[in-house]
Amino acid sequence: MKYEPVIGLEVHVELATESKMFCGCAVVDSVEAEPNIAVCPVCSGMPGALPVANERAVEYAIRVGLALGCTIEPVSIFARKNYFYPDMPKAYQISQFEDPLATNGEMIIETADGEKVVRVLRAHLEEDAGKLTHINGASLVDLNRAGVPLLEIVSQPDMHSAAEARAYAENLRNILRYLGVNSGDMEKGVIRFEANTSVRPVGTEKLGTRTEVKNLNSFRAMEDAINYEIARQSKIIEEGGEVEQVTMGWDEVKGETYTMRGKEDSHDYRYFPEPDLPPLKIDDAWRERVRAELPELPRAKFERFLAEFNLSEYDAGVLVASKSTAEYFEAAVTKLPKKVKPKVVANWMTGELFSLMNKAEMSINEIKVTPEMLAELVALVAAGEINKNTGKKVLTEAFESGNAPKAIVAEKGWGQVSDGNVIGALVSEVVNEHQAEVTSYREGNEGVANWLFGQVMRKARGQANPQILREELMRQLAE
Repeated sequence: MKYEPVIGLEVHVELATESKMFCGCAVVDSVEAEPNIAVCPVCSGMPGALPVANERAVEYAIRVGLALGCTIEPVSIFARKNYFYPDMPKAYQISQFEDPLATNGEMIIETADGEKVVRVLRAHLEEDAGKLTHINGASLVDLNRAGVPLLEIVSQPDMHSAAEARAYAENLRNILRYLGVNSGDMEKGVIRFEANTSVRPVGTEKLGTRTEVKNLNSFRAMEDAINYEIARQSKIIEEGGEVEQVTMGWDEVKGETYTMRGKEDSHDYRYFPEPDLPPLKIDDAWRERVRAELPELPRAKFERFLAEFNLSEYDAGVLVASKSTAEYFEAAVTKLPKKVKPKVVANWMTGELFSLMNKAEMSINEIKVTPEMLAELVALVAAGEINKNTGKKVLTEAFESGNAPKAIVAEKGWGQVSDGNVIGALVSEVVNEHQAEVTSYREGNEGVANWLFGQVMRKARGQANPQILREELMRQLAE
């Protein structure tokens, strides 16, 4: 029997605010900072300390909700989620339950079968827990992360493969980066995934028993964990067993999931409204002000790049995958001569420039080649002042030195030779030196022309205008 996976994702997004969700403590890097340097009575759960909601975090949450097409609820309620764990000193987490900030959105993803809509159930604000470090049988608690603002984004179970889940997660990270609410640095744990996975016989509507795999902090881990669960659950059902509803972890070394505890339902957390915080009210004016400040989002930019710059879907997709890369491309295009097509800039970026960046392990924001410099290089090639091969050498030199392309060409003497008389003389030299090959060509061995072309280009140190050279070579061979 064949089984269909059914997958929903819960994504925990750390909002890039300067202070924590309910207190004035600074948000610090929980990986690099000294333990417990950003802690106060509120985030450490001292009796009598009262929380105050972070307005910037609320605004960031509105921004994300609008970008996902959600309804921003005029009134949402904070609630206490009660559970005990050493990294949660209050023994409860301030979250939202019955009345979240944003509801009923959607995201379009690209799948092997075309576009697909994944519905977003809700997005709600909450605070992060602290961090435990286990050393020599002891557990150390670091509360730097406790109280950091989180936005939990919950999808409907609309995905049916690990690849679809990954596409959704990657799209979401890109949107968050465009909005400026999250760095997207997965290695720092600023985005964490929880994958709810079940399987059911193909053609049936009833959902199977799901498992939840928590604390997945990379796309690869998420994809591998989902695929493992699909295979594990399918095997259990095939053998006549029943899948248990449990909370699981992912062992990256062993490449398998493991049971952490029995799966909790919402009633296990004994949610009730947070008595120390008033209802969160978002009026129309606030919502519309945030909407007006939204940047152009990845999908809209993708569609515009196709229409305005006549790019291929591949090039447009690569360029908009990073906000910084898209901005770099547009900045370079604005500096181009009108006769040069933007597609040429895209080709140089996705080819030579990205290759240099990958080798140097640098991002677009770290390189010395500015958009203006790339446009200058493209213009030099388009004008015939240098050929493409020389252009590659110039780009490499500019990448390493930060010098402008025109200055490099002048300093190195790499300008393209387009003088017909000079090229004609070089062709004559080669024709006279290789009479046997010329005779072979004239007897019908046309492939020899390419070899002769290479000999002339070698004499010109690669700087001859290839079009003029080929025309002159063919003229002399025809004599």
